[in-house]
Amino acid sequence: MRSLALASVLLASFSLGPVAAAAAPPPAVAPAPVAALVRAVDIPYQQFTLANGLRVIVHEDHKAPVVAVSVWYHVGSKDEPKGKSGFAHLFEHLMFGGSEHSDQSWFTPMQQIGATDMNGTTWFDRTNYFETVPRGALETALFLESDRMGHLLGAVTQQKLDIQRGVVQNEKRQGDNEPYGLVEYAQLEALFPEGHPYHHTTIGSMSDLDAASLATVKDWFRSHYGPNNAVLVLAGDIDLPTARRLVEKYFGDIPRGPQSVPAAAAVPTLPAPKSEELHDQVATTRLYRMWVVPGLTDPAFAAIDIGADVLGGLSSSRLDNALVRGEKLAVSVSAGVQPFERVSLLEVTADVKPGVDPARVATRLDQIIADFVKTGPTADELQRAKTRAVSRRISGLESVGGFGGKAVALAEGAVYAGDANFYKTRLQRVAALTPAQVRAAIGRWMSRPVYALRVSPGPRGAYEESRSVPAGGGHHAPNYFRAPAAGEHPLAPLPVAIVAAAAAVPPAPASRGVDRSHFPPVGEIADLKFPNVEHARLSNGIPVAFARSAAVPVVRVAVSFDAGNAADPKSGLGTQSLMLALIDEGTDRYNSVQIAEQQERLGATISANAGMDRTVLSLFALKPNLAASIDLLADIVRHPAFAPAEVERLRGQQLARIAQEMAQPQGLAFRTLPPLLYGPEHPYGVPFTGTGDPRVVQRVSRDEIAAFHDAWLRPSKAKIFVVGDTSLAELMPVLERSFGDWRDTGPAPVKNFSAAIPANPSRIVLIDRPNSPQSLILAGEILNQTGKDDLVSLIEANDVLGGSFLSRLNMDLREQKHWAYGVNSVVNRVVERVPFLVFAPVQADQTGPSVAALRDDMSAFLAARGVTAEELQRTVNGSIRELPGSFETGGDVLGGMQRNDMYGRPDNYYETLASRYRSLKAADLDAAARRAIDPSKLVWVVVGDAAKVRPQLEKLGLPVEAAGAPAH
Repeated sequence: MRSLALASVLLASFSLGPVAAAAAPPPAVAPAPVAALVRAVDIPYQQFTLANGLRVIVHEDHKAPVVAVSVWYHVGSKDEPKGKSGFAHLFEHLMFGGSEHSDQSWFTPMQQIGATDMNGTTWFDRTNYFETVPRGALETALFLESDRMGHLLGAVTQQKLDIQRGVVQNEKRQGDNEPYGLVEYAQLEALFPEGHPYHHTTIGSMSDLDAASLATVKDWFRSHYGPNNAVLVLAGDIDLPTARRLVEKYFGDIPRGPQSVPAAAAVPTLPAPKSEELHDQVATTRLYRMWVVPGLTDPAFAAIDIGADVLGGLSSSRLDNALVRGEKLAVSVSAGVQPFERVSLLEVTADVKPGVDPARVATRLDQIIADFVKTGPTADELQRAKTRAVSRRISGLESVGGFGGKAVALAEGAVYAGDANFYKTRLQRVAALTPAQVRAAIGRWMSRPVYALRVSPGPRGAYEESRSVPAGGGHHAPNYFRAPAAGEHPLAPLPVAIVAAAAAVPPAPASRGVDRSHFPPVGEIADLKFPNVEHARLSNGIPVAFARSAAVPVVRVAVSFDAGNAADPKSGLGTQSLMLALIDEGTDRYNSVQIAEQQERLGATISANAGMDRTVLSLFALKPNLAASIDLLADIVRHPAFAPAEVERLRGQQLARIAQEMAQPQGLAFRTLPPLLYGPEHPYGVPFTGTGDPRVVQRVSRDEIAAFHDAWLRPSKAKIFVVGDTSLAELMPVLERSFGDWRDTGPAPVKNFSAAIPANPSRIVLIDRPNSPQSLILAGEILNQTGKDDLVSLIEANDVLGGSFLSRLNMDLREQKHWAYGVNSVVNRVVERVPFLVFAPVQADQTGPSVAALRDDMSAFLAARGVTAEELQRTVNGSIRELPGSFETGGDVLGGMQRNDMYGRPDNYYETLASRYRSLKAADLDAAARRAIDPSKLVWVVVGDAAKVRPQLEKLGLPVEAAGAPAH
């Protein structure tokens, strides 16, 4: 719900001094023209409209046996009347709580059928619901979607409303609790006058949510959720006759509703510039400059959007090159446009470098903006911005559904512009832009009075929305760890849509034309067919693994090194992270700006990241520009310059990132727990964030950074994985030319996993974060299993315990007790000894009882209350049926190939999982969990307001110690 800042940028007239002069001009490249890229973007579709007004769009894509189902209702928070803010979003939550013929959690049947990319979202202009399902389960998905469109209100009860009201209010608190979490309130209050449809936030006010009655909520549904106000998109392994038959069958008898007319909204202009300052628990002062500009369908939008990219959205942007690279006044900058239907928000930000006067940065920021308004972009800047915009669109279209796939592109155009092909119109407008057009649009809209906001470190003032929940009265929405293919969970939280407590499905009468007394049978769902993986070696011995994926003309490359956070030197934690931040900031051939510009010209994206066991340099490339993109990747991997000036600049940025982590509940917990579990001498005994020790980052030298690169990023530790629209025969000469002559120098280091893992007593480590309305609980223990062991049974058992929405832990703390925003547990699969982790943000006044409930639930599950037959069936069915949707894109396949290699598994591993799942019994899951997990060994880290939380924790019978202090 918060405004999103985009990337960073360049001042053409500003001399970059040593930064710009550090390298010779790069060799000329001839990337594919933008117009040619735009012509290649096509989503063929057919459409029809039911008699009740439901618009249906069908796109065929048979690359995978899945279908994306996306329902968009043309109503959002801008359409809420005064006193009813938050209703659109509140109702989105209620739509997951069950309908008249399926009065249970939406996730119960969806997990059974193997749905992936499943969620619901609300924004100012629309509410949408989406899932990707196996082809054989499409009829079940349409039954459920039609039931909540046409047969919902009989299942909406006061109890469900009360639960979801609390969920939304705690979702609001959790967002507010983040650094800069109050900015959106100030932004909308300042930019839009009272009564304007965009004046209030989508999540609404506490008082309006409190006032929502059952009758008013039901009236909202009747007024806006008719089929004539909706668009249904089916994209994937389906044809028009099948779509027409099924949609007519399940949606055809739903009566039309009142015609919803989206609220009109003019683009307001401030009467005069306005400046404000907020204080917050932030590590860095952030400066904002904001304007309201035209909406998504306005012809001027493309020029404003691309102009913002040139100003602060590209890696080589005006602001980035001036404030970050050149004058080193800021640690990060951004500029971008938040698009809405009637209006949009243009936002520019600069995070002030610690020690620099914010007033000085504000003056330079305004000078650079004024210069850009006057001069506009150069032809080269515009060309790069266009290529990057088209490249992003092509990347998104590899998926049929989810947040940004083909179904979204079609639905967005149909809803906002009345034209499913509007994505083409937008791309054509971008391709046709000239520098003069962008200068004119920017000059018109950014020369108006600005809203200038400064957020400075300091105590956050009291505000109405922060009021606490009475004990036992708060209800929260879940926050899940994302579960990739085969249930392997990385440590990354994923917001998921909310539902009410599960209930038995009662017998129900048939509605006209459809027997709704039972679900339609699930058709045949074929087991996963993982793409064929081919293998080769470069002349220097680097292994190459390749899988073809021709859905879109792109190629993904991952150069993976056996390093990771576990390779960070114990006396130099943060060295690897700083090295990776620097690696694309200059080479022997290019300086920092030239690398950024080269990627933009090619439409390529090169990124560097590390997990616990691997360090990976990744490339996203457009097929026509593949050779030049790989050449750039190789130069970055092999020849980083680590120029002293760049080291100092990135050192400051990393210190700012660490400071920001230490201002966030999750960052604090993830930095604290691993060293407690593994011990400081173990390779895994380092912060999960990987950013390291600020004292080390402050002092590590350029030579130490270069030595780490040369030791760990070497051919003997490298493997290259490629997925995309090419062939091994075409690929190998390109890789050989770029990487084949690379040779090792000196002996290769190894990670030492012989350090003993301490016998940790169970205890609570409390991190004080005053004035936190919620507490973050992160608990863990080290298991005897390693990532290379067979963990199928254990991961499936954890799915029942805490790894899914319907898990024991989540259903207790969220659905029964209403204390948690969602509870997750995960077997975090590293190569060596794996940790079991529990993650739970809970309301502050129930922190102690939440820890007690988690311990009780785990103990019961591991003793007398093991996996039930229903839980086994639900979990196994979901795990089997979600496999095809889990490997829909080239990125999914690339990740699977790397995991198979890291864990020593065969290429066809994922194809063997279905039969493995089918053979599982409840006793197998129980035995695996009981063998591995011991709740009495958990170490608990709690981040919260110690004055409120400590008295609760001291009643649990566990030692409670402040972070860094002895227990007492």
